[in-house]
Amino acid sequence: MSNDSHVTTMIPVFPGSVDAAGQRATLGVLGGGQLGRMFVHAAQRLGYFTAVLEPDAQSPAGLVSHHHIQTGYDDPAGLAQLAHLCQAITTEFENVPAQALQTLAQTRPVAPGAAVVGIAQNRIEEKAHFAACAAVSGVTCAPYAVIETPAQLQAVQDNRADLLPGILKTARMGYDGKGQVRVKTAEELAAAWAELGSAACVLEKMLPLTAECSVLVARGWDGQVVSFAPQRNVHVDGILAVTHAYKGNLPPALATSARDAAVSIAQHLSYVGVLCVEFFVVKDGSAHGSLVVNEMAPRPHNSGHYTLDACDASQFDLQVHAMAGLPLPQPRQHSPAIMLNLLGEVWFDANGQPQEPDWHSVLSLPGTHLHLYGKVQARAGRKMGHLTITGPDVASVKAVARRAAGLLHLPGQDAI
Repeated sequence: MSNDSHVTTMIPVFPGSVDAAGQRATLGVLGGGQLGRMFVHAAQRLGYFTAVLEPDAQSPAGLVSHHHIQTGYDDPAGLAQLAHLCQAITTEFENVPAQALQTLAQTRPVAPGAAVVGIAQNRIEEKAHFAACAAVSGVTCAPYAVIETPAQLQAVQDNRADLLPGILKTARMGYDGKGQVRVKTAEELAAAWAELGSAACVLEKMLPLTAECSVLVARGWDGQVVSFAPQRNVHVDGILAVTHAYKGNLPPALATSARDAAVSIAQHLSYVGVLCVEFFVVKDGSAHGSLVVNEMAPRPHNSGHYTLDACDASQFDLQVHAMAGLPLPQPRQHSPAIMLNLLGEVWFDANGQPQEPDWHSVLSLPGTHLHLYGKVQARAGRKMGHLTITGPDVASVKAVARRAAGLLHLPGQDAI
């Protein structure tokens, strides 16, 4: 599998450069959310102009970009305008229409390409890819079965009792715990499939997990690859709550295996850009357990936000470098870090009444770095920002993180 851009030769787009027509070097992104916003900030810091294609007039990325093309992702005129403005284009989320990326790739370098994004959009294709490269990556996914038709449902009920209890997940559009139902019996499986609208699904066997982790990889057009050390993640109700990013957050052998597997997966795809690969650590009778690959995101990831404050190059810096054809520096983490996700619940009290979070107390704590995403309205489950805590050692970082989490009444405090 290769990056499917029609533009096969990447001429580097250097920061601050101006072409013969007087056009400044401009990088584009499909999507106006917080990941796009942080990409725009990274690109602008280097000296690039930026363009965002996003239908929401108040989008976090659109509000801070030089250009905001306010239209749908599949609008031909909008895509043409984006291609005219930009020398290279990326996406900030995987559910952008793959056809839009194909259209842009006819005239501009697009990273990652439509074929790779298409794999990440569909759990069925994603798991097939993980299985195909398991011999090289050394890691495979959880046992699973595809359910797209009543006949396949019946076959699973009759012949795959080994997959129960399991988790039924929609093949498309599932994220942050959405589109997922836990099932214990064949009857519950049938009811869950009906509840999900009889959509194409994957039934995954539930495994005895001890931890979750993720690895961020950046790969350039020339095949150069760099990566961050694995981060250990804690989810609450399917949404990331806490990320632990420091030496010793995972047993060394597991950390090495996860990093090597993520690089192998990116190489097998001939990926270009930043890729996040998520893993489960599963009890298998060994001292530290074994790795199972869960899913991948063809973009920077929530679990990598700590890199903005704890590393000399962030995941967004590497996204800019990769898409623009610049060299990829191996990032160095200079401080241990814990990242706390800030959901909309922080802006409401115990009675559901709006409140201003206690930023005065939180920001008086040493090593706290607050990032709010510019979203106008807070609501339950909505990612509004994150707080990263850095410090000279892991113990002090944990102590401050516990204090901050308590002040903001954050979930997952027992996992800090």
